[in-house]
Order: sequence, then C-alpha cells, then structure tokens
Amino acid sequence: MDTEHPVSTGEFALPRSRAANERLHAMVPGGAHTYAKGDDQYPENLAPVISHGRGAHVWDVDGNRYIEYGSGLRSVSLGHAHPRVTEAVRRELDRGSNFVRPSIVEADAAERFLATVPTAEMVKFTKNGSDATTAAVRLARAVTGRPRVAVCRDHPFFSTDDWFIGTTPMHAGIPAATTDLTLTFPYGDLAATEELLGRYRDEVACLILEPATHTEPPPGYLAGLRELADRHRCVLVFDEMITGLRWSEAGAQGLYGVVPDLSTFGKALGNGFAVSALAGRRELMERGGLRHSDDRVFLLSTTHGAETHSLAAAMAVQTTYTEEGITARLHALGEKLAAGVRDAAASMGVADHLVVRGRASNLVFATLDGNGRPSQEYRTLFLRRLLAGGVLAPSFVVSSALDDTDIDRTVDVVAQACAVYRKALDTADPTPWLGGRPVQPVFRRKA
Repeated sequence: MDTEHPVSTGEFALPRSRAANERLHAMVPGGAHTYAKGDDQYPENLAPVISHGRGAHVWDVDGNRYIEYGSGLRSVSLGHAHPRVTEAVRRELDRGSNFVRPSIVEADAAERFLATVPTAEMVKFTKNGSDATTAAVRLARAVTGRPRVAVCRDHPFFSTDDWFIGTTPMHAGIPAATTDLTLTFPYGDLAATEELLGRYRDEVACLILEPATHTEPPPGYLAGLRELADRHRCVLVFDEMITGLRWSEAGAQGLYGVVPDLSTFGKALGNGFAVSALAGRRELMERGGLRHSDDRVFLLSTTHGAETHSLAAAMAVQTTYTEEGITARLHALGEKLAAGVRDAAASMGVADHLVVRGRASNLVFATLDGNGRPSQEYRTLFLRRLLAGGVLAPSFVVSSALDDTDIDRTVDVVAQACAVYRKALDTADPTPWLGGRPVQPVFRRKA
C-alpha cells in the first residue's frame, strides 16, 4: 500500500525493508555499496530500502513515501528521474554506450564542461570522485617530484584510496609507510598551513581541500592558500565534489574567484548518473596526455570513464542549471527550510540542541545533548521521528524538485520531532525514544 506519510512512531515498522536489509547483508559487505548508506546510519530496524523515486520523493519496499533530502549523497540535485536528464540519456542508449575509440560525445561533453567552468583549461572524465582526487594527487606528485600530500583535516572525505583512508580510523590494511606520506592542516588557518609547509619544506606535492563546507571561507583565506601554494611551489587542488554546481555553476572557484591548479567535480554533475571530472591547468593536465616531452603520468584510464549516456546526463545537467537558474533555486529552497526548522526548534525549546548549519544549498544538522555536545543518541531520536513522519533526511540538503508543500510538511514533522527531543532533554535520557542501538559514525575502527 502506498501511504502518503507513515503512521506514528509507535506503529511505524518496515518489515519488508528489514527483510531486504538482511538479504543485502548476506551478500554485500556492510549491506550497502556506500558506507554512508548503511543501515547503521539509521535507527535500528528503521532503514528503508528504496523501491523507486521521482522528483523529491522516494518510496520504500514497504510502500511508504518520503520527502527525501541529501538525495544520492548530494548527487541528485535536480530530483529523481528528471525529464530533461532522462531524455538526454535515453537518446544515447540506442546509439551504444562504449566503443573502442572515443565517441564524439566526449568532445561535446568536454566543451560543455569547460564552458561551464571557464577557470579550467582541460578536463578528463571518470566514474567516481575517488578516481579523480587520486589522479590529482598522482599528477601533483609527478609534476613536483615530491612525495607528501597535505589534506584538510576538517573535511570528512577525499578518496577511497590508501593515501586518504590511512588517515581515518578505518585504516586496517594500509601500510604505515603510505599513511606517513599524508599530512593534515586545519581549515581557515593560514599560519598553521604555512608552518606545515615550512616544516616539510620541498616535500609537499599538493594542498587538497574542499574550498568551502558548512561555513564560508574566512576573508582572504582561499587567496592566501593560493599565495602559499605558489610560494612553496606546490599544487593547489580544490575538491569540488559538493561545491560544484551547488555553490555556483562553476563551483566555489567561480563564486570566490580563486583559481586552483586542479579541481575535481562529481555528485551533482550527473544527477545520479556515474560521472566525475578532473579539471585544471593545461600545463599540468597535459602531463597525462601525449603532447609533451616529460615522463608520462598515468592520469586516468578507465574502461567506463566516458560512457555516452553518463556524459549526456552531465551535459543536460549543466544546461539545466544555467538555463533554469537551479543554483539560485537551491539556495531559495534551503533558506526557506532552514528558517522553518530553526523556528520549529525554537518553538519547542530545542534551538540550542538541533542546529542547522551550512550554505543554504547544502544544509546539515547537528544534534546536541543537554551539555551541548554532539550526540548520536539524540540524532537517532530525531531520525526516528522524521522517518515516522515521512521525511528521509540524513541531512537537509535540498534538491530543486522540492516545492513549498514539501518544505512546509518537513517543518511540521521537524516540529513534532522537536517536541519529543524536548521531552528527552527534560529527562536527560533519550534511551526510551531510541528503539534500539544509536546510529553510528561512518568512520570507526570496530563494526
């Protein structure tokens, strides 16, 4: 039965999703192909398994409909099955998806990307963000002849490859010698970064970071990093997986006016289709090509890196963003949602405990306990109430498919969740509202 919204928490159960999760765990390590989609990220026995989606809504295998946020881990920014994207993909499907030589679609997609991100001079497409960031690191090491990589320690994820995962609590299987080559620096602190570059003088190949996240860059910070990279002759890499398109059509570099040497794009680029990109200065990018006399760099070479339908999706996404003003719409929707959630939290007396953060197009929320500390228990309580109200929201990241009715309904459900939040704070014990083990952080040493 397809219900408009699930029933109250006391009756809310997902028997078919629970059975599907058991099937997944029996065959797929972790029960999902992305750790952030694992059922440990949701309240116990309340991790819906999705049947299908359209626009800003998804349906689970139990027949419940949800308003969805953070769609596809921020990749589906236009909404599911967007007609313009779907039609562009459909046109290519009957023409073949992969050939023994480049398709003309590859030239068209490169031209479209470079027109959208004019700060880049060359681009190479691949399938996932990790391949793109690792290619940037490899290229930086090759052109500088230096072994070390400096990553921003305040940003949660850069790659599935050893150079990054070795810095996380899930570093089993990664040699210490590899981990030792990755250094970290704090976001927003130029003095600390300069000290790091001085301590490892002539050893750091690149600085890699997200140009912006939940807070705006401090005034002059990105320009200061650009100057530091130039002075220490290392490569500046912007990971624009999230900021690309959501901050502006040309990403954060287009908004803030600071040009990196290399940048990586993904997520919103394909509206759910598998496509990402490494872009940057011709002088560097060409080292992965054939028109130079230096040692060759194995930059990116993937069998499925230029599937025609995914590149068609990317072109349709970029066209839709520029012609329909999608970035501005995402910001408007996010501002309305943030204001509503903050008002709801304040009206229930939990404004200091349910905190909405981030740029309007990329909102997240923090759940804090009675002492103002981040709490997985209160996150669990909050997620349970959202799910019961028909809102699937590991974050509050909006898609352009949302409308005012969706936002209003979400705010109503948040208000109901905040009423329970207040009760738990008053008793200083959220346990009765958890329904089982609390949700878990993605990066942890033990299962």
